[in-house]
Amino acid sequence: MGMDRLIRRVLALLRRSSHGPISFVRHFSYKDIKKGTDDFQRIIYNNSHGTAYKAKLQDGGVALVKEVGAFDQENDVFYREVQLLGRLHHRHLLPLKGFCTGHKTKRLLVFDNIENGSLKEHLSDPLKTPLSWRTRLQIAIGVASALEYLLLFADPPMYHVSISSSNIMLDDQFTAKVADVGLFTSVGNHITVPHASCSEECMVQEHGNIILQLGVLILELITGQCSEKGGADLIQWIQESRFASSMHKMIDPDLGNNYDSRELKNLLSVAKLCIKSGDKPKFSIPQIIHYLQKKVDIPCD
Repeated sequence: MGMDRLIRRVLALLRRSSHGPISFVRHFSYKDIKKGTDDFQRIIYNNSHGTAYKAKLQDGGVALVKEVGAFDQENDVFYREVQLLGRLHHRHLLPLKGFCTGHKTKRLLVFDNIENGSLKEHLSDPLKTPLSWRTRLQIAIGVASALEYLLLFADPPMYHVSISSSNIMLDDQFTAKVADVGLFTSVGNHITVPHASCSEECMVQEHGNIILQLGVLILELITGQCSEKGGADLIQWIQESRFASSMHKMIDPDLGNNYDSRELKNLLSVAKLCIKSGDKPKFSIPQIIHYLQKKVDIPCD
């Protein structure tokens, strides 16, 4: 079966899926993606889940292109991910726009436009207008609500989520969009689906790791520091015995005095609890959202 015919058949199956609605997903040519990313030189972020690129599309739009990885499985493995990602609909998720399969074993996912780039750019680029305290709070709440949707309401749950300032995108209203989501992850030349054979204990560990990442992201929002070491430096700071006395020194200078000190302390409290969770979450994503939205005090021990 020719590639074009296979793609048409897959898209028809996706649209007829009985498991839920799916938006139209476009097939992009490898030539267009290669040109739009300047031969894959415009890297936005690179982590264990793969590499993401910024692409200028032919229609003038800007997209995020994520490389799933080079693997030798049948195409239906990749199309299954396209199908599942196409069903995801949430205000704080970057929508899937299309896919590309046109070069050997390379598999690419194309996501919606990213008008304002990544959160990392806005925290670290001195030429960009600093994010206000209110915007930072809204970003934290938005990311947490996206995680709630992915872990509790998506079918199947999406445990392959990477959360950091480099892969949180901002639209023209500075609304946070989680960009690094997937069912599959690349390990060497193989694709794994952890929850397909993962025990309940394994699920809990995955959940705990996501909550830890959210805690680090909150610290990035407070300090303006974008950690490149998985948050190890920020985690060390918040776990120090002298944390309280050094707290004021770590607040992002771009904020000046334009923040609510009570909200700041409470936000640091939830970040600390997220980081303490480790492999065994001490509280859930819905509890985090409730705290962030209602400013309900969470006791620190």
